[in-house]
Amino acid sequence: MSELNLKGLTNSNSSVANKKATVLALGKAFPDNVLLQEKLVDGFLRDTKSEDPVMREKLERLCKNTTVKRRFTVMSKEILDKYPELATEGTPTLKQRLEIANPAVVEMAAAAAGACLAEWGRPASEITHLVYVSSSELRLPGGDLHLAARLGLRSDVSRVVLYYLGCYGGVTGLRVAKDLAENNPGGRVLLVTSETTIIGFRPPNMSRPYDLVGAALFGDGAAAVILGSDPIPTIEKPFLELHTAVQKFIPETQNVIDGRMSEEGINFKLGRELPRVIEENIEGFCKGLMSKTGLKEFNDLFWTVHPGGPAILNRLESCLGLKSEKLTSSRQALMDYGNVSSNTVFYVMDYMREELKKEGAEEWGLVLAFGPGVTFEGILARRI
Repeated sequence: MSELNLKGLTNSNSSVANKKATVLALGKAFPDNVLLQEKLVDGFLRDTKSEDPVMREKLERLCKNTTVKRRFTVMSKEILDKYPELATEGTPTLKQRLEIANPAVVEMAAAAAGACLAEWGRPASEITHLVYVSSSELRLPGGDLHLAARLGLRSDVSRVVLYYLGCYGGVTGLRVAKDLAENNPGGRVLLVTSETTIIGFRPPNMSRPYDLVGAALFGDGAAAVILGSDPIPTIEKPFLELHTAVQKFIPETQNVIDGRMSEEGINFKLGRELPRVIEENIEGFCKGLMSKTGLKEFNDLFWTVHPGGPAILNRLESCLGLKSEKLTSSRQALMDYGNVSSNTVFYVMDYMREELKKEGAEEWGLVLAFGPGVTFEGILARRI
């Protein structure tokens, strides 16, 4: 490899000029149907024909504890009228779920990507790479190809698909997009995440307590960001530089978050020990990222954290001794959208970029997500 190429691929420890990937634009999109948490219990139990008072009491308590106020959903009365078997226990419905989910995921992805491209202000034909993330569809060719065609991307756009990573998928996608941007000078990487709960919708059953957690916590939507390592002055407006990215799995925790696909859709089991696993490992993980630039104090950083749920945020805040305002963007995203799996970290990032415009905002921060494995994804980021 020539000296020129080596310089083009070199990663520095500081500035944009030294070819670190930067986030150039961000977009998000949601389905039309709005779920207000205060009306969730009556609607969900009506739709699933459940009259169990114990189930109602449990769901009411969960809805209150999640802190979620509003979510968006693909599910609608029209879908349930067409596919009543989705609300019937023990009915094989994977085919029907994918008939709904596959086009819905791409439709939301296209809307989020369109919003992102509009903010970026350059034509879709200048996108050189596409990273597509989803845990909600299943087909060949994948949604990446359908999305590329719908957006009018070049036929030689380089595509990467990341399926079924769950809640950490957004930060995994960001890490992969960062590598692509930094190793392809002049390239522009479009990262899109899109999720729907249709794939796991089912009537409540006391043998599956996590189904109620899902009903109380998860929502649908999509997000998109564009990355490049050499932003064009006066044309592109980067707001975040991605410095160092790390993924780590915690040994012997692969059963803490367990998802299985069946003829009835996807079924999740979530171990109660998840907040404890995160609490026991998060300090060392964060310190490892911070050491890349000599940072030592957690409260000297901004925090863009995937809000898996309030218990995880509370443990993180307590364990690291964070000031309450450090997780405001994460709590706001959870309140406004629920947990939207891989998308949610970008909703947090959207709130965070407004915070970073304020006088005295932190220069360095961490982008974090946790999911099946148990897997930690983290990126040390710098405000531009």
